[in-house]
Amino acid sequence: MDAPQPAADKPKQVIRETDAEAIRLARTLIATNRYGALAVINHETGFPGASRVALATDYDGTPLVLVSALSGHTKPMLDDPRSSLLVGEAGKGDPLAHPRITLFTRARRLDRETDEGKRARRRYLARQPKAALYADFGDFAFFRLEIERASLNGGFGKAYELTAEDLAPLGDTTGVAAIEESAAAHMNEDHAEAIALYAEVFGKAGAGKWRLATLDTEGMDLVDGDRTSRVWFPAPLMDAGELRRALVDLAREARATAAQTD
Repeated sequence: MDAPQPAADKPKQVIRETDAEAIRLARTLIATNRYGALAVINHETGFPGASRVALATDYDGTPLVLVSALSGHTKPMLDDPRSSLLVGEAGKGDPLAHPRITLFTRARRLDRETDEGKRARRRYLARQPKAALYADFGDFAFFRLEIERASLNGGFGKAYELTAEDLAPLGDTTGVAAIEESAAAHMNEDHAEAIALYAEVFGKAGAGKWRLATLDTEGMDLVDGDRTSRVWFPAPLMDAGELRRALVDLAREARATAAQTD
């Protein structure tokens, strides 16, 4: 009788099962990074091309870029919208130990005169105010990088494959988008103290001249110069009318937490 053969080693699972923690990390990386590496397909040269671009996000979390017609990636995006965007900043130590995400996208140029184009301009300049110097030049255009899927690397041994649905926000996205501009303006004009507390208590971002740049159904993006901080709501806003209560409740909780640490 032949001796029993040892069982073959099972292949190691490289890709982890997507969970809420991975989705939150992915959305945070997209929302908070001020720049990324945009790769396009250049049919004229036959080579892929990658360039650094400044970033913002639309109301649904879709990355926004502002590019010049003279940029090397603009014509390739118009010829072939398939593109990818890498975001994630390295900190101290091994750069491969820090989270990053690659988004596989299709680039779509926006018409400046449409509501969509005007919203993209406003949200982009809220995150990249220095771009106001050239945003309205005739040879510049805004693009949405519409996500089809993504690869998230949360550090060694933390790889995930995400779908567009994984990265789509929950809640009343269009309703919140309709009131976002006025809500952000009101908060910045009348509630600077609350915004500072949001950043310091929930964003763990430290003191600064924080402003509320953009809002969506799941949270808000705060800026202080080159610094950004993402603050998440406890739950998605299923109705735009819940926004005021969510901001008030967060401010109350932040004050109580700050008082305990004094």
